[in-house]
Amino acid sequence: MPKVTYIEANGAKHVIDVPVEETVMRGALYNSVPGIVGECGGACSCATCRCYVDQAWTAKVGGPASDAERDLLEAAEGELKPNTRLSCQIAMTPEFDGLIVHLPEKQY
Repeated sequence: MPKVTYIEANGAKHVIDVPVEETVMRGALYNSVPGIVGECGGACSCATCRCYVDQAWTAKVGGPASDAERDLLEAAEGELKPNTRLSCQIAMTPEFDGLIVHLPEKQY
């Protein structure tokens, strides 16, 4: 099972096994990782699962956010970076084993 490292804003790390085809958001929620809220349950409609994909992984994860993601991210509170993504839109694959995501200090 691929592993994801979630790094909280305070530096705390959580290394979690996330099943293939499951989202980075659900991996965090199912394992009580602080910093991911996921109010909409993964429907790409709330932006409360915002994360920053580690620079080493941005190209591997599929590049920039989709137009729908970008619209939500631009309206969300917090810093918008080129590597900002909604974790509900990142589905795990075997190639993502070792993925690192950084979490914002707050979602809203």
